[in-house]
Amino acid sequence: MSGVEDLDRHFREAVAGLRSAVRAAGPLDSRTALDLFDAQLESRHADFAARWMQQQGRGYYTIGSSGHEGNAALALALRPTDPALLHYRSGAFYCARARQAGGVDAVRDMLLGVAAGAEEPIAGGRHKVYGRRELAVIPQTSTIASHLPRAVGVAWSIARAKRLGTECAWPADAVVCCSFGDASVNHSTAAGAVNSACHAAYQGLPMPILFVCEDNGLGISVPTPPDWVRRAYGDRPALAYFAADGCDPQAAYDTAREAVAHVRKHRRPAFLHLSMVRFLGHAGSDAEAAYRMPSDVAADLRRDPLLATARLLTASGVLTPQEVLDRYDEVGGRVFAVAKEALESEPLTSAVQISAPIAPRRADLVAAAARRTSEASAPPVGEPVTVAQAITHTLADLLGSHPEMVVFGEDVGRKGGVYGLTRGLQRRFGTARVFDTLLDEQAVLGLALGAGLSGLLPVAEIQYLAYLHNAEDQLRGEAATLQFFSQGQYRNPLVVRIAGYGYQRGFGGHFHNDNAVGALRDIPGLVIASPSRPDDAASMLRTCVAAAKVDGTISAFLEPIALYHARDLHEDGDNAWLTPYPAPAEHVPIGRARTYGTGMDLTLVTFGNGLRISLRAARRLEQQGIACRVVDLRWLAPLPVDDLLREARATGRVLVVDETRRTGGVSEGVVTALVDGGFSGAVRRVTSVDSFVPLGQAAQLVLVSEDDVERAAGELLSEGR
Repeated sequence: MSGVEDLDRHFREAVAGLRSAVRAAGPLDSRTALDLFDAQLESRHADFAARWMQQQGRGYYTIGSSGHEGNAALALALRPTDPALLHYRSGAFYCARARQAGGVDAVRDMLLGVAAGAEEPIAGGRHKVYGRRELAVIPQTSTIASHLPRAVGVAWSIARAKRLGTECAWPADAVVCCSFGDASVNHSTAAGAVNSACHAAYQGLPMPILFVCEDNGLGISVPTPPDWVRRAYGDRPALAYFAADGCDPQAAYDTAREAVAHVRKHRRPAFLHLSMVRFLGHAGSDAEAAYRMPSDVAADLRRDPLLATARLLTASGVLTPQEVLDRYDEVGGRVFAVAKEALESEPLTSAVQISAPIAPRRADLVAAAARRTSEASAPPVGEPVTVAQAITHTLADLLGSHPEMVVFGEDVGRKGGVYGLTRGLQRRFGTARVFDTLLDEQAVLGLALGAGLSGLLPVAEIQYLAYLHNAEDQLRGEAATLQFFSQGQYRNPLVVRIAGYGYQRGFGGHFHNDNAVGALRDIPGLVIASPSRPDDAASMLRTCVAAAKVDGTISAFLEPIALYHARDLHEDGDNAWLTPYPAPAEHVPIGRARTYGTGMDLTLVTFGNGLRISLRAARRLEQQGIACRVVDLRWLAPLPVDDLLREARATGRVLVVDETRRTGGVSEGVVTALVDGGFSGAVRRVTSVDSFVPLGQAAQLVLVSEDDVERAAGELLSEGR
């Protein structure tokens, strides 16, 4: 078999050879069987249409569902209100779900996606995804298995929202369906997600999720070892295992119903293993002949799920063979007509239009939300606090103000966090709202994404910046793309607190003194907050939580470990790093900097630990007759460009003090912003070395220092004399 024509011809010839039967009660009731068959036909013909559209120059996505049409039975075993996070071969599922719910033309949705048409209802032509809010289908990227941690978070949130008495996006008895391929079961995100679901269920926590492995035996060209999926997932603690031939409509439907009923009744996870076949290769560019034997392809053709459903319909007398072919042609004609319309659809026409859903910013509404504080939280306004104390007080303040807010991470509950910042919160607000998680950053972020998607307000903690790198794709590929791929119809508001940066004394090394933020700054729409002073830590955290609630914003809140408990600035005992805890009405708008001093000789631009270093260096320079102003960026994304340019032009000389690395560090973005803004003055930067941070005193050899700042400032000023 080489393509669409061969698959079409094989189906026609096989159906023509079937025998009619006397109409009798079939194993599936006739209405369900016909709905299943029609969904399968729509999906198959949509695949054919996608290949034709590509030939016409307006088809941009050819990963099809042919051979996987048995997942229509899965859709019919579920309710249309059960949230579904789907594998990219889920065309028949989507068509069946649309038939269940009514009012949705699934074929039009899919083919507008193939054509990248701006009218496509979920992603608006930004990508070909399966998704519809009316169908409770949550769009996913094509990234292998990366949606599984989020699915676990959605399942966890259903019971947790009910326990908290807050609104949930899903019915209280919903089952979360999450499907993926057999190659994906080996991915760390899949292994971690299944493990976290089992771990929760093992402890008695409700976890109503159905993992569905659609096993066609191939990971593009790499075969899955026979029986591997069953051996890997068939005997896991707290995980019920179900298996069926996904090409047999009766077996697939019966087993799917059994698995769904188990999850819905017991609120525990299950694994549904459906054996499938794959037609038309992995995608349009895949030449199967290079790695598949003709005998293997022929064996798959005999298992064609469309043919199996046609046999069932003819054997039970619901349709004659000719009626099957007539139905096949009728659906094909209708799909082809939609494909021709899709060719004429308007594409996206501007960069502004494309990027609009990524990061909506409604500053006035965020400001209003940031100022709302429950009187019951009783913040200690005016009390001198450290950065750590300010964050603790603010978390308590916010938990008291937002009943849907949850705070979690490794060691966050009883222990109160590695550095004690969540100490006492669990005792005050309860284990349902402040709790410990697995030591798995993917699981932590997935839980947060599912919680935000379901109606909760998650504030997750990652213990160290270096640990985040294990799970960055949950922010980049999943969190940041959801509003982009759904035009804002779905969102996952999130604040992730991350202890980071260098200069930690007495304990450290690379994994506890990490200064790599370049990967975060590359994520479209992600807000990166980097407070240095206690009052900013409180006010900026309020802003991040308010932005999450109002705009669905995803924020990385970088907390400088070395400044957590700092009290002094210039001399021991001066308490100049303490600030009064700010009143609830105070917040810091996203993208606004803070300036210290009014010197006219030099502008020092910095952030994080660099603020303390720069203020100390500025005092030393002042003793040499050099008057500086120090700009704390506070927000690393989006950068405070307007404030930066204003303060740069005030002196005409800028020294960027960057504790991250010279290559890929924050200073590269700052200098570029100055150039793009037309700044014509002198610019120099001083940074940490392009190195990982070593253990002990050696760390000071690679991190930027006060001496470095003083020396670079002198060189910059001497050049202008």
